[in-house]
Amino acid sequence: MISAGDFRKGITFEMEGDVYQIIDFQHVKPGKGAAFVRTKIKNVMTGAIRDVTFNPNDRYPLARIETKEMQYLYNDGILYYFMDNETYEQLPLEKEQVKEAIHYIKENDNAIIRFYEGRPFEVVAPNFVELTVTHTEPGVKGDTATGATKPATLETGTTLNVPLFINIGDVIKVDTRTGEYLSRV
Repeated sequence: MISAGDFRKGITFEMEGDVYQIIDFQHVKPGKGAAFVRTKIKNVMTGAIRDVTFNPNDRYPLARIETKEMQYLYNDGILYYFMDNETYEQLPLEKEQVKEAIHYIKENDNAIIRFYEGRPFEVVAPNFVELTVTHTEPGVKGDTATGATKPATLETGTTLNVPLFINIGDVIKVDTRTGEYLSRV
């Protein structure tokens, strides 16, 4: 059990028969009246986000979330297939479950899959990945002093802004949590 006064980002708990993860929280102590905890929570199974206010003394059972590293194999147009590295079993997942991470995962890359009571609900890409630039416009000489950026398409199909000196074929390091360019490899 966890009290609402102990809520922190990333904690998962059960409420009203569903499992929620805390996205954001704020402990509020008004000058008048009782303290409360204002939170933004996400239903881990449906992805729905709600704003909820809790009494700090409210208690909820913690949800046990299992994580497993699995290898991304391929996409057949409808489902995304991942393989358990220990048992070699394949797990098909729908686009909704992989929507954030698939922008940064290539075939044969490993990813973390999160499970609740044996059901997968989220795929998490590694924090940093190295991807090849497949398309970008050439940078204009002399524009580099301003720190300007240009759009670049990566081998996974996602687009992000990179410095002007990045060219097609360059391998770059990307922070998957923010979706930002970090460095050229």
